[in-house]
Amino acid sequence: MNEQRQRVLLVDDYPDALETWRLYLDLSGFDVVTAADGRAAIDVAHASHPDIIVMDLELPVLSGIDAARELRAADDTAGIPMIAATGYSHFNGMDHARLNPFDLVLVKPCDPAQLLIQIRRLLARPPASDVVDRGATPSASRAGAVGQRDTQNR
Repeated sequence: MNEQRQRVLLVDDYPDALETWRLYLDLSGFDVVTAADGRAAIDVAHASHPDIIVMDLELPVLSGIDAARELRAADDTAGIPMIAATGYSHFNGMDHARLNPFDLVLVKPCDPAQLLIQIRRLLARPPASDVVDRGATPSASRAGAVGQRDTQNR
């Protein structure tokens, strides 16, 4: 049985977090590729065609938000579900507008099992282009926080 594993791109500049999540997702049946900065994330995404991206927001070279915007603007990566991972637990309207490229926001530290649940949930959804008008106003942002701050979960 040669089943294709879904590919996850993990982006974080903190090696311990990257390795913990990489190992857990690998053992959970995913093919995992990684990057340690925003520019590398863009390059890896174009080269590896991941099914989903989990990206820290505070990255060297290029921020996670800027990298996500570039990925949303490119034809080959525009429809990939993206999860923002951040240590900031407070979000306001401006944050939601800035996080619009992301489908979901996870507050770190995040248990790997919770990350796995959210990845599977997003991968089971129809493509974002079928669900959300990408031209939506910031108040209709797709980004939602999970965990204790589950403010806009679908």
